[in-house]
Amino acid sequence: MELPPTRDLAIAAGAAFAAASTFYHIQERRNRTRKIQRTDERVLILGASSGVGRTLAHMYAQRGARVCVVGRRKKEIEEVELECKTIQRIKESEDDRNAFSFCADFADPEQMVMLRDVIQAEWQGVDTVIVAAGVISLQPLLSVANLKHDSDHVELEGVQRVVEVAQAALRSNFIGPLVSATILIPLLLSTSNSPSILLMSSLASVIPAPTRSLYAATKSSSLLLYESLAIEHPSISFSFVMPSTIKGDFRSSAVDGGSVRDASSGPSQKGLDKSYVAKKCVEAIDYRKKHVFLPGFHGISHLLYWLFPSFIEARAREKYQFIPKPPSF
Repeated sequence: MELPPTRDLAIAAGAAFAAASTFYHIQERRNRTRKIQRTDERVLILGASSGVGRTLAHMYAQRGARVCVVGRRKKEIEEVELECKTIQRIKESEDDRNAFSFCADFADPEQMVMLRDVIQAEWQGVDTVIVAAGVISLQPLLSVANLKHDSDHVELEGVQRVVEVAQAALRSNFIGPLVSATILIPLLLSTSNSPSILLMSSLASVIPAPTRSLYAATKSSSLLLYESLAIEHPSISFSFVMPSTIKGDFRSSAVDGGSVRDASSGPSQKGLDKSYVAKKCVEAIDYRKKHVFLPGFHGISHLLYWLFPSFIEARAREKYQFIPKPPSF
């Protein structure tokens, strides 16, 4: 009997894998829907005062879920609460506590314990936790250290500044997710029939980029933390969303005071739309998807980095318009 060509076998295998994966995720969504109706889902969004977190709050309010929005800026987070209540009022929701806000720094253990206690009192628990807060840095490491072009060493003050900037990035990109997981995982396990956690990470957490060294390091640390927690707590569905550049002004408040230097400078006019990223986050939770690259082809970029690192590194330098300083000898 003549065997089919290798290419045809590969195509068939790929199609079968895609079909099986789609069927699996549809079944997972059905399983969660059976356990938690959309209007019963209790959703906690950390970092909801702007950006993707704010858009997610609107989406879950539109679905009829109960939404708690958390952020450090009291005025902005109360505005999001009002927006969610307005959406729910249009949806004819009768419970005024279907949406409420809580002003807190998610890296502060005391404030996060207070938040947990409020959620326990208001909702008797939580089903979905979304960690969407974070900060960015935009300068090469030695620029943060104020290394002069004509100098071959960094002054003490420069090293101290690097440490200060790194601590600021760590607080939001690692300590915040760490504190949140420590406090909220027990609540999820004890109060939800189908607990889920989504970490809004970044493509920079798995594919390093020039001018983003501190950002990439701190985002990758929280990603690995949550990936490890997913192994320790298999009854919780963990999702990790890793988008590339998102439209908006997120980069304008860089902790190192750096200016945007890639082709999409701005407020970013190029990149992914916030509503698109938020929609993919909701899908990841509904379908219990583990790793979500946005756009999807960056999953291949991640693989290519390990296979052809020099090629990916050259493309990264090109994207961020980074010209390495030549050696002085």
